[in-house]
Amino acid sequence: MNELMILNQRITECRLCPRLVEHRETVALVKRRAYRDSSYWGRPVTGWGDPLGRLLLVGLAPGAHGANRTGRMFTGDSSGDFLYRALFEAGFASQPQSVGVDDGLLLKDAYISAAVRCAPPDNKPAPVEIRTCRTYLETELRILTRVRVVMALGRLGFESYLAILAGQGSIARRSQFAFGHGATHRLGTGLPILIASYHPSQQNTSTGRLTEGMMREVLDQVRTLIEGAGDGSENTGA
Repeated sequence: MNELMILNQRITECRLCPRLVEHRETVALVKRRAYRDSSYWGRPVTGWGDPLGRLLLVGLAPGAHGANRTGRMFTGDSSGDFLYRALFEAGFASQPQSVGVDDGLLLKDAYISAAVRCAPPDNKPAPVEIRTCRTYLETELRILTRVRVVMALGRLGFESYLAILAGQGSIARRSQFAFGHGATHRLGTGLPILIASYHPSQQNTSTGRLTEGMMREVLDQVRTLIEGAGDGSENTGA
């Protein structure tokens, strides 16, 4: 997977968005009190997982004291605790915990990426930052040739994926595909099926907007689609 290695090197060296560069590096320098003895990654975070995986998960961006600290997507914060527990129960992860890059965790038949690769202030990347970073996800989609289902974790990941397809001319209009937890869209022949989920942020999980049961239902749908679904053009919403 030399092409993926080259892409990941480009990502980790990226300094295209001055506001994000300043924020990620400031967070890594100041640190949170609970992690004052930790060495923060403080750089853009690459995707990771099984390069031959049939499931691609697309999140929002690294958490300031999660992935921006540990250097791995959804690792080291409550969002990751929730997500990897669900992935383990659904058979996509080798263990339910993700605490650091050397914790032994492996993804099985799955790869995790994000719309934006640097931790943004207040978890809100600017539109220009989203557009600038989109090229990395687009390149991953070209390299990860076995993906059959894209699971968007949150509206931003959902919209970013559709924007790539619209820019390629693979779909006519992004607006024809509605975001909603469990919404499933068959985008056309040769394209992965797109399924949406609420983002496993602490705000969503602590309020009950997203429960473990809801996440498991979507992952069960994903498993069914991976194992038996063909391509098509119809859209369905749950």
